Amino acid sequence: MAKPIEFNLFAPYNEEAALIASFSDWKDIPMEKGDDGYFRTTVELEDGDYQYKFRVQSKSWFFEPDQWVEVTDPYATDIDETTGKDNGIVRIKDGERIVDTYVWKHDDKPLPADHELVIYEMHIADFSGGEDDPYARGKYKHVVEKLDYLCELGINAIELMPLKEYPGDYSWGYNPRHFFATESSYGSTDGLKRLIDECHGRGIRVIMDGIYNHSEASSPLTQIDHDYWYHHEPRDPGNNWGPEFNYEHYDEKLETYPARKFIGDTVRYWIQEYHTDGIRYDAARQIANYDFMHWIVQEAKNTANMKPFYNVAEHIPETPSITNVDGPMDGCWHDSFYHCVLEHICGDTFDLERLKDVIDCKRQGFLGATNVVNYLTNHDHNHVMVELGNREILDEEAFRRARLGVAILMTAVGVPLIWMGEEFGEYKPKSQESAKIDWTLLGNDLNRGLFDYYKGLINLRKDNHALYTENIDFIHENPEAKVLAYSRWNGEGSRVVVVANFSENFLGGYHVPNFPSGGTWHEWTGNYDVEAGDDGILTDLGPYEAKVFVWQ
Repeated sequence: MAKPIEFNLFAPYNEEAALIASFSDWKDIPMEKGDDGYFRTTVELEDGDYQYKFRVQSKSWFFEPDQWVEVTDPYATDIDETTGKDNGIVRIKDGERIVDTYVWKHDDKPLPADHELVIYEMHIADFSGGEDDPYARGKYKHVVEKLDYLCELGINAIELMPLKEYPGDYSWGYNPRHFFATESSYGSTDGLKRLIDECHGRGIRVIMDGIYNHSEASSPLTQIDHDYWYHHEPRDPGNNWGPEFNYEHYDEKLETYPARKFIGDTVRYWIQEYHTDGIRYDAARQIANYDFMHWIVQEAKNTANMKPFYNVAEHIPETPSITNVDGPMDGCWHDSFYHCVLEHICGDTFDLERLKDVIDCKRQGFLGATNVVNYLTNHDHNHVMVELGNREILDEEAFRRARLGVAILMTAVGVPLIWMGEEFGEYKPKSQESAKIDWTLLGNDLNRGLFDYYKGLINLRKDNHALYTENIDFIHENPEAKVLAYSRWNGEGSRVVVVANFSENFLGGYHVPNFPSGGTWHEWTGNYDVEAGDDGILTDLGPYEAKVFVWQ
């Protein structure tokens, strides 16, 4: 039985538009324009999948005046990329438009709060598969197959590099063309839903990488009326990745901010349709509009309703003003942490004050533990092993330095993030080409040992809630020996002390005074007990080694 299905296109200043589709043999079906700026038409359709596009008289300056152009529906939830035409796909079931028929199973499972998170950043295509893998994998379903591995590691959030449909079959995703459609090379919409659902079933939150600064150059809105949604030209040509959304432009006639309306619709859609648990806002410094960001974060939280939702800005260099009391975001990527800790584990420099600034982000003006996301590396940087190798630091020595970095990462104030493969010492340099993780490395003792070290420190974080707080005291500093010690605690008697040696010297019987309390402490990395008296403790510190003492 055919039912009436409405197609609409928001194009308020365009003269005319038409629908073309598989059900019309790609001939024009005229559309009527309403006072609200929408073109509409209704078509009787049976249940099934159909392909469609719009033809519209463009208002974009790079076409002839009122030139007819074919555009994909900016709100299309699925795209056929195979023909190169980017036709939208509309699915009709029981006389209604649907995205798919996925039934959610784990919506009732409790999820960790923001301050409890240990985030694992991944790229779908490069995460699964690898050198020993017979399949050219890298789809949502292959990530599902590896969730047991991620549970063993202990992480409780994954941050997915952008999933919106981009041109071609391989990209990092920072060139989104279709904002409501998922990247088809990774699998279907219900494949993504199943991945998110399976994560929720295991208590893992899913954070989406959102691109709201710009779109890919031929994104549909650019073709319809470029300057209605975008800035006419880049504001910072040195940091330009495509047409930039204009969040300042207000349409007085329709009383709307066009770019905000569109991005608000996308954000609400992804939270409602895909049950996501957070957003990383790419290039927030380039968006440069706190008013818009306040609004979009509020829209996201209202849509997520009762469940936790973490909004994190990539604002590089970082600024505390983007979080904190008046800032729009819950947190931001802590890039100074990355630069400082890397330089220290590589032995490039030693600067106690800088180290203290990044280990205790309050010294930089941040307020609390969820205001920064710390990392030893991410998709924008090389793996730590590459940086060490570039300095001729190899083999056991490289793994020793990496462990020092992990100890700082997991015990500093803030939310830790791990870039995929870092947890077992992946050493491929950063590349925009396909670079699958080499899972065979886990067969080597040193790599497996690093994985176990990560796993142990992640578990320590979960068990020892001192590490969830913003409480930190630097109890001992020795710039000559390059030793720093700090204490973390909470109000319930949980205490952790970290003693870090940033020198290449073995320091036997090193005296750490000012221990926060006497009694028995358990040294976590070596698994032994030590008694602290009024004058602190004595401990052996290997070169580039951190000791982690947990109060019993």
